[in-house]
Amino acid sequence: MKDSQISGFYRLDIGRRIDRLEERGLLSADDAAALRDGRHVLLPAQADKVIENVVGVFGLPFAVAPNFVINGVDRLAPMVVEEPSIVAGLSFAAALARRSGGFQAHCDESLLAGQIYLANVADAASAEERIKAAAHELLQAANAVHPRLVERGGGVRDIETRRLSLPDGDTALVVHLLVDTRDAMGANLVNTICEAVAPRVAEICGGKVAMRILSNLADRSIVTASVSYATERLAVDDLDGETVRDAIVMTSDIAAVDAYRAATHNKGIMNGIDAVAIATGNDWRAIEAGAHAYAAIDGSYRPLSRWSVGNDGELAGEIRIPLKLGIVGGTVAANPAAALGLRIAGVDTAAELAQLMAAVGLAQNFAALRALATSGIQRGHMRLHARSVVAAAGITGERFDDVVKRLVASGEVSESHARHIAAQVDAEAQQDVEPMGKAAGKVILLGEHAVVYGRHALALPIRDAVTATVQEAAAGILLEVPDWGLTREILPNAGGADAAVQRILGSLGIEREGFVIRVRSALPRAMGLGSSAAFAVAIVRGFASLLGLSLDDARVNEIAFDCEKLAHGNPSGVDNTLATYARPMLFCNGESFRSEELELAQAPPIVIACSHQKGATHEQVAGVRARYEQQPTSYAAIFDQVDALSRAGAEALVAGDYTELGQLMNVCQGLLNGLGVSTPELERMVAIARAAGATGAKLTGAGGGGSIVAVCPGAVAEVVSALHSAGYATIDLSDDKEAVWKT
Repeated sequence: MKDSQISGFYRLDIGRRIDRLEERGLLSADDAAALRDGRHVLLPAQADKVIENVVGVFGLPFAVAPNFVINGVDRLAPMVVEEPSIVAGLSFAAALARRSGGFQAHCDESLLAGQIYLANVADAASAEERIKAAAHELLQAANAVHPRLVERGGGVRDIETRRLSLPDGDTALVVHLLVDTRDAMGANLVNTICEAVAPRVAEICGGKVAMRILSNLADRSIVTASVSYATERLAVDDLDGETVRDAIVMTSDIAAVDAYRAATHNKGIMNGIDAVAIATGNDWRAIEAGAHAYAAIDGSYRPLSRWSVGNDGELAGEIRIPLKLGIVGGTVAANPAAALGLRIAGVDTAAELAQLMAAVGLAQNFAALRALATSGIQRGHMRLHARSVVAAAGITGERFDDVVKRLVASGEVSESHARHIAAQVDAEAQQDVEPMGKAAGKVILLGEHAVVYGRHALALPIRDAVTATVQEAAAGILLEVPDWGLTREILPNAGGADAAVQRILGSLGIEREGFVIRVRSALPRAMGLGSSAAFAVAIVRGFASLLGLSLDDARVNEIAFDCEKLAHGNPSGVDNTLATYARPMLFCNGESFRSEELELAQAPPIVIACSHQKGATHEQVAGVRARYEQQPTSYAAIFDQVDALSRAGAEALVAGDYTELGQLMNVCQGLLNGLGVSTPELERMVAIARAAGATGAKLTGAGGGGSIVAVCPGAVAEVVSALHSAGYATIDLSDDKEAVWKT
């Protein structure tokens, strides 16, 4: 059974959120891949077929709210919305509700009214009787307009009439055709039916057709949802649950008698409903119009939801709202993001979507009223705004929440102040924590895969990207890597990080146990940036510092290379060499060529961006080897071309000729694509960087996912902005002193 309850979901980065949803069966593998590489986005060419005069596509955040249980079924709520606090508040409300059984929702009928307005009717009362008498005929004629709708179980169900007194004293007659459009929104269906039967209706009534169009007041498609919250779970800070409950009920009661408050009350409901409507391709404007019209249907504007004290003292909430939705046709077919939203919602019928949407509206209303009745709306908004600011400042990992908390408390929410606080947090964390080992990450500008076969690779270090502190403990070996979400006791015969730590201990001649190893990394794992080699180098140096071991760089490099063999099978040695020496390098492990450290007059304008798909170096290297063994002559020729590019690139890099370097990188990307190690997402990222001003861009590392690197003379900010807009995290190496991840 699928479980939508995901704690700490907001703390994960985008890629890990997608991974978590896929792991739980809430996203298919295809949908997860579409989100990672951006294939769910509406493209300009597609948009040009939807509306007129298209010049581009406007982006909004696409999120999910987990934790929903509706009628006993776990669901996610897909949401497209730009306002902070909405998704967070909704997720909290859903998580709290599931402790009381979640939401109950139902809709008894789902009909859309098509209206035919008639003027110049001499006797409206008599005309109504004639319409009633001809109802069977009109129903048959109306259902003949869309026979396939009838085949699907839909069609015109009933005919109603109403008399209207116009301002000039005349009487108009309106005939309603009540249509079951099944799983379609149905606007075009209903309008077509009205236009087809309007002449016959006018003939029967003896009047003139004034209008024929659907109504967005879908009061024959009322959806109700209810929820209860146990009083003891409502406590906030120093307020007990009963106080919070009664305050929420009071806000609800005020909205019931004050239209000014009711408007804002209902706006909070629509914050959630509109977001789901947009994410699923539904007409949120029609939904808004119908909801507000229904709120005022008795002549006074009222709240759509009501909160009260239940029979057992719990907080009970109910919402009644008109919702006529669609899950087929129209925008859903034209927009891949809308189709994805529906799959995320996991609904099979329009009625199920309406129930989800009503529950979302009620949950969003609860979240807003709870904040309003306790700490106030602004406090929650400020905290979420602070999270955005801290993320924009490039602050990640374990310190993120601490910086957010301190930033809010300071009252000065800005990126510069967030960086200042982060520096304070780092300084505090380093006090009295020694010894420490440091290591560099790496970015390969040219030479991937060819370097495994004795050719050159041009690479730059990401200095001090990984640090390791080692402390003595009573027993065992505990490894903590908070930036990777890793905390584990090292086991003797396990693989992965366990095997690397055991190999390091053996290489250093350390036979006893009793250590705590804490690693901080600015490098994400499996992104082609040398994280495993830097991990090994930092830990080796950490142990050497703790135990007073005398190790030169050559010995550190040797041990790290041994660990790389565990991780990647047949490594080239470039990762551990860059991790150890932290120098720009034209690297080669072949007998006929030699490595050469490069002296650069300035830090090159390099930007790195991570894809949403991890790269498995071992698999990619093995795949290239298998293809090489099938066609050794062709692959050897490609490796020779890559080698020539790497050596020419080294000359361009030292000379500061970034235009030439970029062109060489572009050629290399084509060769790497030919080797079969690029992906559609990497190609898209490369195209984004080049379009934003990079003179060259390519994948970096083994490929199959991972990262790209771009050289951007005079365009670093533009390239970073373009990649951020596309949802990718970047690292800017144009200033080695601040190689900080930014999103």
